Amino acid sequence: MQTLNILGISGSLRKDSFNSAALRAAQKLAQDEVKIEIADISQIPLYDQDIRDNAIPESVTTLAAKIMAADAILFSTPEYNYSISGVLKNTIDWLSRESPQPFAGKPAAVMSASMSLFGGARAQYDLRKIMIYMDVHFLNKPEVMIAQAHERFDGNGQLIDESTKKHLEKLIVALAEWTRHLKHEK
Repeated sequence: MQTLNILGISGSLRKDSFNSAALRAAQKLAQDEVKIEIADISQIPLYDQDIRDNAIPESVTTLAAKIMAADAILFSTPEYNYSISGVLKNTIDWLSRESPQPFAGKPAAVMSASMSLFGGARAQYDLRKIMIYMDVHFLNKPEVMIAQAHERFDGNGQLIDESTKKHLEKLIVALAEWTRHLKHEK
């Protein structure tokens, strides 16, 4: 079976981000036929049409190329004020103006980690709505919302909760199956 390349995008820039830690955990839990690379969105500037008119930042074109080359996308989004983070929305705003559209037709999954009891559920809903415009094909189930994330990860950002590991493994397997299904339909 051909290896699938999944690009992970964390909506948090924080060094000790639970969402970035969840992506690193996904890398470790992925089976041999799945490789997960984590994108860096930290160098993408605030969207400004004047900047874009002058020259598209290299950080944007590099990320767009990585998305185009990936077989699927795995988003990990924090929840800020009932929605996605500004940094993730900003990244999407830059990428939405790229041609060809890097997200068009891409299989994707979303997970979230939050210290709240809801685990970022509202942010996932908003991300799904936003990405409709880019023609992203989200996996519907399983849903992974890591609630009370500060209890699921240790002080070094390692996922220590076995139940969460199992849910994350199921998500990776389902995303791989969904990706192969969509590729087969083309």
